[in-house]
Amino acid sequence: MFKVDVHTHILPPSWPDLDVRFGCSGFPSFEAQPDGTKNMIVNCKCFRTFQPNSWDPAVRFEDCDRDGVTVQVLSTVPIMFSYWAEPVHALELSKLLNDHIAATVAEHPARFVGLATLPMQAPDLAVRELERAVTQLGLAGVEIGTHVNAWNLNEPALFPVFEAAAELGAAVFVHPWDMMGKDDMRRYWLPWLVGMPAESSRAICSMIFGGVLERLPDLRVNFAHGGGAFPATIGRIEHGFVMRPDLVAIDNDVNPRAYLGRFWMDSIVHDPAMLRYIVDLAGEDFITMGSDYPFPLGELVPGKLIESMEDFTPERKAKLLGENALRWLNIDRGRFAA
Repeated sequence: MFKVDVHTHILPPSWPDLDVRFGCSGFPSFEAQPDGTKNMIVNCKCFRTFQPNSWDPAVRFEDCDRDGVTVQVLSTVPIMFSYWAEPVHALELSKLLNDHIAATVAEHPARFVGLATLPMQAPDLAVRELERAVTQLGLAGVEIGTHVNAWNLNEPALFPVFEAAAELGAAVFVHPWDMMGKDDMRRYWLPWLVGMPAESSRAICSMIFGGVLERLPDLRVNFAHGGGAFPATIGRIEHGFVMRPDLVAIDNDVNPRAYLGRFWMDSIVHDPAMLRYIVDLAGEDFITMGSDYPFPLGELVPGKLIESMEDFTPERKAKLLGENALRWLNIDRGRFAA
């Protein structure tokens, strides 16, 4: 079965000390360990330990071949967004990441597709880097966060970035980051278990209620982690829209349910009943296989949940495992012919 994993993260094999380069603190750096792993250090603390599959294509190919994954869509690790940084610094960081992903894709075009990152805190610079990433580097689109500092995705300042993505035909992948309420729920990994699903719903609602999807019908957006809490709470969201339009429908008077089937969601829901539900909710053409490779909160065998669904037809499984991703990316399958 042709399988496209739309949700995988990659880092460069080497990385400069940006704290030193820019004369300020807060940028991720890396410390190599004797066992071949690397610790990411942020503000003098270890954020996460990364295995070689986070940067080594050869290791990724071994994993993909083992799990039957034909193509990986590469995007950076969200902590690298650095939306808090000075715009010129974030632009330079974005260029480093985008150049690396583009070079990796160019070296292995039959196995990888690339997504750029942008300095979203400076929309004018973000548009410029988006244009470079798509027209010069050949990347298929961009990965952005569920919010940009104090801006939700309906912020008027961000609209030119989405407008440029639509005009360029660039796919947009929205990934949770900097989870809301994280300082109030430090125990039990709650930012990842509770905050992350809320972040995806925050992003979807912002783009719907803010009129972004209405004004840009050709914008192709995919939301990570099965749309987070949005699918399970669409009834409440719609009810709020109907009952309090004075609070909800102030920028867009179209019922939020009308946008189901207007955007994509990945399949990382970890539950067959929930997978069946989001397919029924959004339609079988708008769910894409994602794994969050190479991280443990993702699906450890990409596509296993889809393949296990006994009530899904082979045609439906083919759509979810690969065909829908090609439509979202606007890439012909022939590119990946052996």
